[in-house]
Amino acid sequence: MPAYLIANIEITDPAGFEEYRKGVAPTLAAHGARYLARGGSTEVLEGTWVPTRLVIIEFPSMVALKSWYDSPIYRPLIELRNRTARSSVVAIEGAAPAT
Repeated sequence: MPAYLIANIEITDPAGFEEYRKGVAPTLAAHGARYLARGGSTEVLEGTWVPTRLVIIEFPSMVALKSWYDSPIYRPLIELRNRTARSSVVAIEGAAPAT
C-alpha cells in the first residue's frame, strides 16, 4: 500500500535550500519515491490554512518512506533543510485499492 509524505515548507535561505533541493531527488529515487506535487500554486477551499510551499511525495509503502527518512544519506539533508527553511512534515498511509 502506498504512503505519502506531505511537507509545507517556508524557505528562509533560497540559496541554501537549492542545495537541499538538488540533493534530495537522488535519495528519493533510491527508495522508489516520486513527486506528486512540488511547490505549485495552491488554493484554499475551506479553513484558514495557507500553505507556503506544499510538497507531496509518494512512496511504495510506509516502510519505504520511513527507511528513506531515517537513512544515513538523508539525515544531513534534514539538517540542511532545517537551516534553510521552516517545515511541517507528515507521513500518511494510502488507502487500500477499492474492490
